[in-house]
Amino acid sequence: MKILVIGAGNMGLTYAEGMSKSKLLKKRNIMVLDTSEEKLEELRNNPQFDAFDDLKKCAPQADIIFIAVKPYHAESVFLKLNPLVKPGQILISIMAGVTIDTIKHLTGLTKIVRAMPNLPAQIGRGLTSFVASEDVSRIELLTIESLLDTTGKSVLVSDENFIDASTGISGSGPAYVFYFMQSMMEAALKMGFTPNVSKILVAQTFTGAIELFNQNELSPNSWMDKVASKGGTTRAALDSMENNNVGELIKDAAFAAFERAVELGKEKVHV
Repeated sequence: MKILVIGAGNMGLTYAEGMSKSKLLKKRNIMVLDTSEEKLEELRNNPQFDAFDDLKKCAPQADIIFIAVKPYHAESVFLKLNPLVKPGQILISIMAGVTIDTIKHLTGLTKIVRAMPNLPAQIGRGLTSFVASEDVSRIELLTIESLLDTTGKSVLVSDENFIDASTGISGSGPAYVFYFMQSMMEAALKMGFTPNVSKILVAQTFTGAIELFNQNELSPNSWMDKVASKGGTTRAALDSMENNNVGELIKDAAFAAFERAVELGKEKVHV
């Protein structure tokens, strides 16, 4: 099995490096294509990959084509791919908002997977949601899941709408966490802690809370009840958040990302 990754940006390289460790692949079975000379030079010095700057030299060889470019490049990339691809090839796209029907129409391929990764994939702790067209077989789905799992965990969703929805939760979600962390660190600094101690306080608090959540069946609300006693410090903080409508604002933010993912598909690619 040979894989072609188109786009050697952060996420493209993350998946290329992750998949290179898969037991499903032999050495140098990952081809990576990019247009940047600087990036190509870097790729040529990496013994894990074969670097290309021309689709004609690599696309026909691939069993799986992994698209990791920005949505506004989608149309031009797909139209260049169209005369080069062959029936049976699987195309995996991680472009926000670009639908399976659009990809089918522009490439001529029928085995399409839409996936939505997130940033922690870079350290092997990512979450990728994915959905496949009907022509992708059950065995092929298992192979795809195994490849996606090389960067963390993957979740197969039943409907393409859930890919745009997962953009608003897991795809963009790390930024929400960083936003909350930044605010907590700024509060710690204002209380007089040093920047280093502020970072430790906040980072370990998040890490510990997440581990507690993952190792038990309790809901976030149940954990909040365990931490917050009536008239105590935690209850004061939670009451402040409730009074300022923080919970609803977070939901609004997630839906804003979801709606933007849908808009991207309509704005950047025209069928």
